[in-house]
Amino acid sequence: MDNALHHANSENSPSCGKPPNRREKRRTETRERIVQQALRLFSERGVMATTVEDITNAADVGKGTFFNYFPSKEDILTYLCQSQMGKIKEFVSKAIHSTESMDQVLYRLASIITEEFADCPALARSLLVPFFASDSARQRMAADLKKDRKMLAGVMAARQKRGEIRDDLTPTELALQFQRALFGTTVLWSLDPSKPLPDCLKEMSDVLWSGIRSQTSRQNQ
Repeated sequence: MDNALHHANSENSPSCGKPPNRREKRRTETRERIVQQALRLFSERGVMATTVEDITNAADVGKGTFFNYFPSKEDILTYLCQSQMGKIKEFVSKAIHSTESMDQVLYRLASIITEEFADCPALARSLLVPFFASDSARQRMAADLKKDRKMLAGVMAARQKRGEIRDDLTPTELALQFQRALFGTTVLWSLDPSKPLPDCLKEMSDVLWSGIRSQTSRQNQ
């Protein structure tokens, strides 16, 4: 399934260094239309109650076209995860060498990870359900989180070397604390969105930073 999705994505991506031609641009637009309509339906009905036919009708494409891009509706979630991982990788590669304060790094990273549903708690809830509904989905989610954790650990390690972050925890343990804080914040916000998610993420990143910053960093403030 993942190989099929990767194949579909590679076909829809322009060659490295070359501008997309008209056909590639049209394929990209079709894929994104399918994704956006699927997300809208997921937020309104939930992933489990949304059918492929619902998505194709909303996106105004045939089922054959849908399956050219996604083997199943669940693979849209896989596509979103892969897309987010790409954004995280790009951000982390810059954050390792950035002079930006660590609290801002934590906040911006949290914002990137949650940007797809930042203004729609119903979508956040709907996207979580499939990952708890089957063993294969949970395993895939756990594997993706492990990859994200490894990337974030690189930032933690770099900031430890600068003396900004406490060194009694490993970079991986620090990255795990970030994931735990972000997951809890997101779930609680999706259940009670009385406060905007960006505000919740800012509070979370400030509290987390207060807990992981080094004594030297506090003294130099």
